[in-house]
Amino acid sequence: MIGSVVAASVLLAGCATVTRGTRQTFKIESTPSQAKVELSNGETCVTPCILKLKRKPGFSATFSKDGFETKTVKVDSELHGGGAAAGAGNLLLGGVIGGLVDGSNGSLNSLSPNPLQITLQPASGAGASTQTGGK
Repeated sequence: MIGSVVAASVLLAGCATVTRGTRQTFKIESTPSQAKVELSNGETCVTPCILKLKRKPGFSATFSKDGFETKTVKVDSELHGGGAAAGAGNLLLGGVIGGLVDGSNGSLNSLSPNPLQITLQPASGAGASTQTGGK
């Protein structure tokens, strides 16, 4: 009986892990659309896209499309309001073990910015005639 209570306490101690999970829905958009996106974590997609990504660690995203300059941006893994509230509740109800679990697995964090929205610039020469034509 006592063993069951201890086991349940350890399993339920990670409150943010239970309520928020270690992954989040992450939306990626670009102007123009249909750009290829390669993430430093190995994931790839074509914009617009939605991925389910680990909350920790952050990553970089490289956007490429024919006729446009390649652009790389950084996405951070940060402690946000929902994670902070879950962490505080965890410490009150789940104790130190839950706090350690949530603090180490990323469930207190959120990827930012989300959605990730970028604008690609025309490659050199691709838009030069339109940029000078109206002056």
